[in-house]
Amino acid sequence: MTGARSKRRTFTALAGVLALALLAGGLSARDENWRPAAPRVETPSFPYSGGFTFARIRFEPTIWGGGPFMWGLDLKWNHDYPFAEENFTRIVDEITDVEVQTEGGNVLELTDPRLFEHPWAYLCEPGFWNPTEEELENLRSYLFKGGFLVFDDFFDVRGYPVQWENFERQMGRLLPGYELVPLTVDHPVFRSFFVLEDINFDIDDARFYPVRGRIYGVFENNDPSRRLMAVINYNMDIGDFWEWSETTFYPVDVTQKGFKLGVNYLIYGMTH
Repeated sequence: MTGARSKRRTFTALAGVLALALLAGGLSARDENWRPAAPRVETPSFPYSGGFTFARIRFEPTIWGGGPFMWGLDLKWNHDYPFAEENFTRIVDEITDVEVQTEGGNVLELTDPRLFEHPWAYLCEPGFWNPTEEELENLRSYLFKGGFLVFDDFFDVRGYPVQWENFERQMGRLLPGYELVPLTVDHPVFRSFFVLEDINFDIDDARFYPVRGRIYGVFENNDPSRRLMAVINYNMDIGDFWEWSETTFYPVDVTQKGFKLGVNYLIYGMTH
């Protein structure tokens, strides 16, 4: 599996370099401020089954280009795709009684009516997220009607919270006046399946960038005693832990905690 993945990443990276080179050539005579829309890529579509199908949110990123991700493109929303959902859903299938689609997941735009068939959704790289008003309206409705959203995979940049600042702006548009509340380990989401005694995701291993992970929540009616509608993994990337779980890339204890946290998010989201 690891060898196949390595070859796949090499191929997609080379494809991305070629695509970027062709794009650069085509832009030579254009306005330097002009930025084309990100490419539309085809993804599998799984019908509604009444069980759990992983829903990844697709969005138009503020920056995109070639990269070592699926299709040889760095589209931001496609980070860790599709291995993260494949590995995560297999774990959910093995340790819970939830009916699970284990062959992958759906990739949905926020304006897609099918979003409301998925009680739980995942959006990565929100530091590059700049939704339209229509997308915000639909997401607001999704959350207010009981949907649960996981924001994941965005970080300080050289110690400066530029990605967080963008995320705060977009959340201010989505839910004006709502607070991003730091969560503590005694919140029910951390007891919904596994009992987590520690939600610290700090990694000091020299192989990695220094990570000081923190988890925030957004609550129904802006009231921390009410239902948790969304969780925010800041300076964290649990999708990466899921993606690389078949390797020794990350410490085993951190990978296991990443799965436990994801399962807890899922069970909480499907039962509240």
